[in-house]
Order: sequence, then C-alpha cells, then structure tokens
Amino acid sequence: MKYCKIIQIYIYLLFLIILSSCSTDFDITGEWKDITVVYGLLNQNDSIQYIKINKAFLGDDDALIMAQNPDSCNYYNSLEVKLEEWRNGMIVNTFFLDTTIIHNKKPGDFYYPDQILYKTNAVLNTLSSYKLVITNKNTGKIVSAQTKLIKPFTIEKPNPIQQINFASVNPIEVKWISAENAKLYQVIVRFHYIETNINTNVSTQKYVDWIIGSKVSATVNGGEELSIEYNGEGFFENLAHKLLPDPNIKRIEGKVEFIFAAAGEDFNTYMELSKPPSTIVQEKPQYTNITNGIGLFSCRYDNTKDNPILLNLTARSSDSLKNGRFTYNLGF
Repeated sequence: MKYCKIIQIYIYLLFLIILSSCSTDFDITGEWKDITVVYGLLNQNDSIQYIKINKAFLGDDDALIMAQNPDSCNYYNSLEVKLEEWRNGMIVNTFFLDTTIIHNKKPGDFYYPDQILYKTNAVLNTLSSYKLVITNKNTGKIVSAQTKLIKPFTIEKPNPIQQINFASVNPIEVKWISAENAKLYQVIVRFHYIETNINTNVSTQKYVDWIIGSKVSATVNGGEELSIEYNGEGFFENLAHKLLPDPNIKRIEGKVEFIFAAAGEDFNTYMELSKPPSTIVQEKPQYTNITNGIGLFSCRYDNTKDNPILLNLTARSSDSLKNGRFTYNLGF
C-alpha cells in the first residue's frame, strides 16, 4: 500500500504551478490520517479570491489512478471555509467562501476538466491581514493560515509618457521601488496587437508575453531600489518564437504593456525550495505555512489596475517589427 501527498497549485500574473510529492511505504497497520492540502494567493486587485483545497488520499490502487478520481481528492460539502480580516489585533470582518466548479482544466495526471474551488468576492484592504480558517464539519478538524497583503509600489522606469525603443543597441533598464510585504518580483512585457484573417475579414485582439526577468528584494519592508536590464532584440526574438508566419494573416501593432508582478515572502520561499536540486544532495525540505495541513497561503499583486503602463513603439521599433530579421515574415 502506498501513501501519496499531492499539492495542486494554480497561478493567476506571473505564473500556474503544480507540485506533487509522491509516495513512500508506510506501516499497513498504521492509523489513517486526514491531511488537508491548501493553496491560495490573495490579491486585492482581483474581484474574486480563489482557494484550492484538496485532501491527501490513501488506498491500494496506484496513485496516478487514484488522482484521476475526484472522490480521492475532494472534500465536497464537508468543509466550512472562511476568511477573517484582522486589524490592530482584532477581527473586523469575516467572509465565508462558497464552492464553485471550473470546467477548463486541461488533461493531465489529475482529474479534469472540472475542479472544485472555494471563492469569495470580499473587498480586501492592504491595512489588514487575513486568516484562512478551514473547519471539517464531520471531524471538527481546523486548518488555518494567514498572510498580509502587498502594498502598491512606485515604478520609475519605463516612463509611461514615453515611447519604447526595442531597436536600441544599448541595454534597457526597468526600475522600481520595492513594496511592503513583497519579496519576489517578475517583470513581463505584454505586446498587444490585432490579427486579421484576410479571407474572412475577422479581426481579433491578441497579445504575446515576454518575461524579461525576476528579482528578489533583500527584505519585505519596502523602499528598496530594484532594477533589471534587458536587450531590446529579445522583444523581436520572442515574437518570432511565439508567432507563426501565415500569408492569410495580417497583424497590426498595438501598445506595449509593462507588468510588474510581486509575490509575498512565503511564496518566494516555496518557489526556492521547489527548484530542482543543483547538488548531489537530492533531498529538499517540503515547505508549508499551513497550520494542521500542508500547502501555501500567501499574497500577490501587480500594477495593471492601479498603475498601468502602456507605451507605443518608436518609429525605429515599428520598422524593425515590419522589416527586421526576426519578424519580417509575421505580417505586421
């Protein structure tokens, strides 16, 4: 008989993550233990907060076969899930989460396409911290975790009133001031464009993302100056890699959006410990900040709502997009 602990993780900014740790033999006469697996990232800019809650499972069947069975992973209606808002040492609000089902999970090791999530449309306040409390109504077991929220931060470069020149031969700098309660940052360039099928005359708005780098702040106190440099040529290389030439497609350039995504310290620690080992020491500790369970409950934030940065290409960049060696055949 084998015992499997499975953590399923979905990411909404930056990034989706799935961590699964699989099994070791155990004493067949040992007592069964319910283990709750939790994943959630709070973002005050989201209109709905989603929490993923599963259970570890036990059985005689192969773990991958069991993972295809939703009954092996789900609690269904046996949980009460609430989010407590704390400020100055007191509870100021309590939000009860409803269950919902999403139907778009792609085929994989776990059951699909339906997935059960817990959600709330609570309006979150950066002055508060939030405690997740999960109560098993059948057993009385309580699982909990808490997190602060990431506060907005200042972006110094690029300047939102300027154009962006990816045709520059010099390194280009992005620069920002770190946020309170944030540890890990990722900068993404999102290129918006319109794609038209010349046969049907149907136009569609699309975009392509280019991750230009990540940065970890020294502390979560905020106020630290952070920066990343990148080469503009990478913008065109990324488009050439992600878009296919098609004589039936015409594309019109749109604006370039700079997305600065941030995540909390617990999330950064989790990511660091989830990296493949780089030494002969293969065993790594499993990180969790869930009390009486396993998983991750943290926070994230990006500038797309509070401080959107949308830039036009310079004339040189537009020319390189239409005629340059990487993108001349993409129909711009």
